[in-house]
Amino acid sequence: MTAAQTAPRLRAAVLGAGSWGTTFAAVLSDAGCDVTIWGRSAQNCDEITRTHRNEAYLPGVALPTGISASTDAAGVIAGADLVAIAIPSQSARATLEPLREAFGPRTVAVSLMKGVELGGDRRMSQVVAEALGIDADRVAVVSGPNLAKEIAQHQPTATVVASTSEETARLVARACASSYFRPYTNDDVVGVELCGAVKNVIAIAVGISQGRGLGYNTMATVITRGLVEITRLGLALGADAETFAGLAGLGDLMATCASPDSRNHTLGVRLGQGMTLDDAIRATGGTAEGVKSSRSVLELAASVGVEMPITAAVVAVLHGGLPVDELAPLLLARPHKAEGL
Repeated sequence: MTAAQTAPRLRAAVLGAGSWGTTFAAVLSDAGCDVTIWGRSAQNCDEITRTHRNEAYLPGVALPTGISASTDAAGVIAGADLVAIAIPSQSARATLEPLREAFGPRTVAVSLMKGVELGGDRRMSQVVAEALGIDADRVAVVSGPNLAKEIAQHQPTATVVASTSEETARLVARACASSYFRPYTNDDVVGVELCGAVKNVIAIAVGISQGRGLGYNTMATVITRGLVEITRLGLALGADAETFAGLAGLGDLMATCASPDSRNHTLGVRLGQGMTLDDAIRATGGTAEGVKSSRSVLELAASVGVEMPITAAVVAVLHGGLPVDELAPLLLARPHKAEGL
């Protein structure tokens, strides 16, 4: 038997009973962990525990029978080897701080969130460590081309598990590795997180252009120039250049910008078709992280002197009243320069 087969079963908790939290709970269970989910809705938790379904977020998907759910967050995380966090990024600090005392002295926190905190420009791994009062080496980040619906259907995909601690990254990778979910470890937490946050903003821009009836040339232009923006910001903050061409960078960007299952892309399409932001948010459902993170990403870029024209244009549409018809011309009105700049 291999070392993985003889290792004791890990106890995992997942904070968040939405589509990604529930899907990752299923991944952990299929990988051999004992899994409990925390959710805010008693009805939702009861459905997960009794019927092994989460019809509100994963309709038609049968969950592993060993998964249970509860509204008692402190009870869910008590004694867990790892706690995966899949809640809206802007509410993460307020949700996690009351759980500091319940968090075990050796428990590893796993951020599934993709965003930058408004006001403080903190990445999610930083928010998690600060809110729970733990060292950075007990925090891992999972990010990649990981659309929840496809993973819930056991379609094969790969992801990146990033941590400043190789031991932490390996623990989390072991906890989620299965026949359809392949984790790769990485020590570039900054780059992996920035890719995950900014790609949502770029996906909104792509969606708006498609909602206006623009085609694949425009889509390819926005995606490739968006990758330049992500890379430029990441390098300014000390990230590894190789990260941006990998699963967490180009891989996640492609999936989020192209898939109709991406909430950020779908929200952008609806904006391009003429919906107001409030109507588009309601029609899309769930959390489109790029709406709020767009402002915090732009603030972070300004703090290090990095220009991000696509991000700035999305912020202008979402929060500054810029008509969607003016988005594409604004992107092409930049001064002429070499492609790599």
